Amino acid sequence: MSYSDLHRQFSPDVEAEIEAALERLGSSSDAAKNAVAKLLQHQKLKHPLSVLPLLVHAIETGTPTPAVPVSAVHVLWWTSACYLDDLADGHAVTPAGDFGENEALLASVISGNMLPIQIIQSQQVPESVRSALTAELVNGWIVAAEGQLVDIRGDVGSATRKSAITAYRGKSGGPFGMITAMAATLSGAKSERIELWREFGYVFGVLWQIFNDQEDILSGRNEDLMNGTVTYLLACAIEEASPHSRERILGLCAASRNSGQARSELTDLLLAPANLHQYREDVDEFRDEAYRVLGELGGDEDYLPVLRQLVDLSAQMLLQGNLPH
Repeated sequence: MSYSDLHRQFSPDVEAEIEAALERLGSSSDAAKNAVAKLLQHQKLKHPLSVLPLLVHAIETGTPTPAVPVSAVHVLWWTSACYLDDLADGHAVTPAGDFGENEALLASVISGNMLPIQIIQSQQVPESVRSALTAELVNGWIVAAEGQLVDIRGDVGSATRKSAITAYRGKSGGPFGMITAMAATLSGAKSERIELWREFGYVFGVLWQIFNDQEDILSGRNEDLMNGTVTYLLACAIEEASPHSRERILGLCAASRNSGQARSELTDLLLAPANLHQYREDVDEFRDEAYRVLGELGGDEDYLPVLRQLVDLSAQMLLQGNLPH
């Protein structure tokens, strides 16, 4: 089994769960249902990360099926968060037609908050479990928002690898920690295991953010450089640079917001062999930490290897020093 196999198997069930949540809004909320449906169609997730809660539950119990509602929450949350992130960066593009930015914004609020709460409330579980799942959702939003705000206000001049990881653990690790903890809670896991799953989610989120950063460079979009985002790759370069090189990097960072030439020059510096070597070493350490937590957790041996595959995907070193741009 691979995570792609699991995704293909359960995607129809996750989509049906989301559709049922939309239908529960009732006929008096047709505008809201239509807006969320359009946002979901427009803001499709590129990678099959809806399998993560399925795998957590399966590792705990041997079966992924009961975690389908949590996977639906995961898809809805990230649909909302990705749109809000694009909006904050000034890159949000609404679907063609009469679906405007304000409607998409309201749809993202419903998608990330109301529908997940509705799904949680509809589960036939003890009230204590329902309450814990709701608390995870609320706290996950707070941690993610804090991380995103730290990221937005990040000062490139004082950037370090440690400060970049602090932001990553919030804006990406927080949501993954939320969803792994929710799946573990639903499985009936004890509190110690729930906390271990939360920590795994935090580490996985850091890996996934680094993977996402690399894809941004590989795509040629370079949105992080245009936004002035302090990525981990940039933090590595700043931390290890000589005073002269550091001054040049900071100057290129400022110019990159409006200059393609500056982005090109800065990319060359970021892809220098020494910088990529440090980057690769750190990514390997994060991957090993994810492995360590999974080793401590143990669980169903049919599904643990599948989750390790997902860790391996997120820990790929995609960047090379001779990328065209």
